[in-house]
Amino acid sequence: MIIIKSASELELMRQANQIVGQVLQAVSRMVAPGVTTAQLDRAAEEMCRQMGCRPAFKGYNGYPFALCCSVNEEVVHGFPGERALREGDIISMDFGVIKDGFYGDSATTVAVGQVSPEARKLMDATRRALEAGIEQARPGNRLGDISAAVQRVAEEAGFSVVRQFVGHGIGRALHEEPQVPNYGAPGKGVKLKAGMVLAIEPMVNVGAYGVKILSDGWTAVTVDGKLSAHYEHTVAITEDGPRILSLP
Repeated sequence: MIIIKSASELELMRQANQIVGQVLQAVSRMVAPGVTTAQLDRAAEEMCRQMGCRPAFKGYNGYPFALCCSVNEEVVHGFPGERALREGDIISMDFGVIKDGFYGDSATTVAVGQVSPEARKLMDATRRALEAGIEQARPGNRLGDISAAVQRVAEEAGFSVVRQFVGHGIGRALHEEPQVPNYGAPGKGVKLKAGMVLAIEPMVNVGAYGVKILSDGWTAVTVDGKLSAHYEHTVAITEDGPRILSLP
C-alpha cells in the first residue's frame, strides 16, 4: 500500500531529511586522501546524535554502521573501516536518520582529490540522471516516467544502470511502497499523486550493470570491477511539482 503523507507529516519528513543533507554535506567536506572511511562513519553518527536523532541504517537488518561507504567499484552498502582513501578514488556515501518517527535518506558520490575524466563523467551523468528522475515526480505522471528518465540520461552518457537495487517509498518506514527502479518504460506503473514521498537513487556503472555481494553479506560491487556512482534524494510529490526534502 502506498501511504499518502499529510502536510504536517511532510514537514516532519523535511526536518529529518534536512539533517541527512547537512550530515552528508559535512562528511563530504572531510573526504581527502588519507582519511579513513571509519572516520567518516564516526563523524556522521556523532553529528546525527548531536542533532537529536538516531542513524537509520545502524542495526537495520543487521547492518553494523551509520554510514554506507562504497569506494570505486563498490556500488552500495559498503562497510566503513580503516581503509584510507587515496587520490583518484571516488566514494559513494549513503546516510539516513530517524527523527520524530520519520525517516530521512540521501546519498552522494564525492571525488577524492583529482580523479580521472571517466570518473568525473560518471559522477556528472549519475547526478543528472537523478535530476531527470526528480523532474518527472509530478502528480499525474507514472512511476515509469521517473525510471525511464533516469535510464535515458545514464545510457546516453554511455553507462549502465544497476537493476538489483532500486529506489523506494519512504516515511514511517525506511522502505515503503512503491519500489522505484532506475530503468523502465515511460507511461507505465502506478500513477503519481500529491503526498507520495519517494527516495529516488540511481546507481550507475561504467561497465556492465551486474553486481555481486561480497562475503560480508552487504557490500555490492560491480561484476567487472569498474567504477560505480550513487546519488539519492528524498522527494515529496506536491501539486506544485517535486520538492526535494533532503537538500541541505
